[in-house]
Amino acid sequence: MKARLIYNPTAGREEIRRQLPDVLEILEDAGLETSCRATKKSGDAVEAARQAASSGYDVVIAAGGDGTVYEVVNGLAGLPRRPKLGIIPAGTTNDFARASGVPRQIHEACRVIAAGHSRPIDVGKLNDKYFINIAGGGWMTDVTYDVPSKLKTVIGQLAYYAKGLEKLPSIQPIRVRMETNDQVLEETVMLFLIANSPSVGGFEKLAPTADLGDGLFDVIVVKKTNLAEFIRLAGLALRGEHLHDPRIIYFKTNRLRLSSPDRVLLNLDGELGGELPCEFEVLSHHIQLLIPEGNST
Repeated sequence: MKARLIYNPTAGREEIRRQLPDVLEILEDAGLETSCRATKKSGDAVEAARQAASSGYDVVIAAGGDGTVYEVVNGLAGLPRRPKLGIIPAGTTNDFARASGVPRQIHEACRVIAAGHSRPIDVGKLNDKYFINIAGGGWMTDVTYDVPSKLKTVIGQLAYYAKGLEKLPSIQPIRVRMETNDQVLEETVMLFLIANSPSVGGFEKLAPTADLGDGLFDVIVVKKTNLAEFIRLAGLALRGEHLHDPRIIYFKTNRLRLSSPDRVLLNLDGELGGELPCEFEVLSHHIQLLIPEGNST
């Protein structure tokens, strides 16, 4: 079997670059004939994944942070033939690796890929873009873009929280119309999240009932609220106790149309995804993901 390793040499603290010889040895010993492609700029991983798929590779491995996984997914999704996807988490937050049960340790993640156990997972689609973990809009979108990449590398996930706390006093609500196949909601909200997995931004229970293969998004909307209430809700979310709070709108759907009279930027797996209006849809069981045997997240 042939594997293409697409890696971000600057992800995290450059761990993947230092451990590359060991990574290749583990994969080769498992019978995966592996070649490498280092990314140099935004979009490189998208193109590398497309080329690997068209060249007949059996496995494409995203080695880096959530941004690298996002690009590789966007290179594979929608193609008539899609190789299996492996993940080696080496970034700042590694949300999707955590959600799918992939070990944080690079060597252990390689062994998961070498074992070859996979399950079909859903992929979210927004126009001509795709996401695998989370989409959203509102305050959290701005926080993601405002954290410099060097700061993320140095202090990791704490960078997001520090920037978030700095912005809390100036949070502005947005007006949103939400349409599914069977309901229409209009609300003034602080933010909305369209989750494909349970773990987002270090909140491991943000969407506690989300399943990567159920064909549905878990939609979480925070209604207009004051600063004290917002902080209280964040505390509940850390424990997975927020979904029944009256300030939260929560539902599942396979399709969601969103519009707003306000300018609302969209976040797809931590990357800029455009702005409202838009329509989200689930591509059910679209990619085979390599995961630890026995894991069914």
